Amino acid sequence: MRIIYVHQYFVRPEEGGAIRSYHLAKGMVEAGHEVVMVSSHNKKCYEQVIVDGIEVHYLPVEYSHHFTFWARIRAFMLFVWQAKKLLKKLALPDLFYITSTPLTTGILGLWISKKWDIPYVFEVRDLWPEAPIQVGVIRNKLLQKWLYSLERKIYQGSAHLIALSPGIETYLHRQLPQKQLTLISNFSDCDYFVQETPALPALAEVMEIWKSYEVKIAYTGAIGEVNAVEELLVLAEAAANQGLHWGFLIMGDGKRLAMLQTAAKGLAQVHFLPHGPKQEVREVLREADFAFVSFSQEPILQTNSPNKFFDALASSTAILINHKGWIRDLVIEEAAGMEVLLGEDPEKLKEQVSLIKNSLNKLPEMKANARKLALGRFSKAAALSRVLGVLKLAVKERQA
Repeated sequence: MRIIYVHQYFVRPEEGGAIRSYHLAKGMVEAGHEVVMVSSHNKKCYEQVIVDGIEVHYLPVEYSHHFTFWARIRAFMLFVWQAKKLLKKLALPDLFYITSTPLTTGILGLWISKKWDIPYVFEVRDLWPEAPIQVGVIRNKLLQKWLYSLERKIYQGSAHLIALSPGIETYLHRQLPQKQLTLISNFSDCDYFVQETPALPALAEVMEIWKSYEVKIAYTGAIGEVNAVEELLVLAEAAANQGLHWGFLIMGDGKRLAMLQTAAKGLAQVHFLPHGPKQEVREVLREADFAFVSFSQEPILQTNSPNKFFDALASSTAILINHKGWIRDLVIEEAAGMEVLLGEDPEKLKEQVSLIKNSLNKLPEMKANARKLALGRFSKAAALSRVLGVLKLAVKERQA
């Protein structure tokens, strides 16, 4: 079948970041489908390229993690407007596959189904607008009401919903109990993260220092308002105060990066690397004992399905997690890592550091259990198979 896949922030492995859509689209192509990706980039002009059999259309819509809230909204709506113009020129597909974030990509789904009566599958990566409302970004009551209404219309209008976490699945089922809904979380690229590759020159200086530490803890991901990466600095300071030779590596970009770098100036054992491609993430995680998976404590963030968690599992890296939710429960149940509760109480901080220190004898077991989780619960092949099943079902129901 012909599928038009809409993802405003489609990235390739060499670009780094969330590459779920790359793997799914490539898998669709390998299954015999024709896939057209509609996305955006920060260049000034439109481009069309072929990426591993995927026909990718890049619209010129600038976006940055450093944007203000309203600058982001402008980018979201500009993408919708430009995508509408592009879709009018493309050959019609059998099906649209639309992924958030942002939620506004769903506006295209509503427009598509009304204009051409073509079904769309909508993939829900996070709960928007609930998340920005809970963290205090959207406070206007009228805007909240309108966004909740838009969210419901988008979900209701889809042929099928895909949830990326059990929490999202529960939320969607509560909102629309009769809706076709499938849970397909993010996944681990199990083969990629165990490939033997030479060291990367770009990382050589930092990695040489980092390898010398007795315990190595890495964070690889976004450094935004809700990621709580500053808690890793709290842990680093507490470890240093106990005279422990532990190293901390933060790899990523985002709105709070500069603040984090300033706060870390007195912490010699904290090192930074810029956001990089998956091969750099692989090298960092290969050397790490623990991967730090963190969010701020708003309940809605417990439903997240962060890529850094699944990358860590694939690379046999034990998890340190700072928040409640389905991922924390999984880590504890499967003994794939530890929960760390980092507050401001010095005595409790000492306890947390001691807890990690006293659990180091279990580190080989935690690493093995992380890899076992990746292979048994979150393999890329299993996720792709489920997505292909959803596509087949959506088209079959349209033809019925």
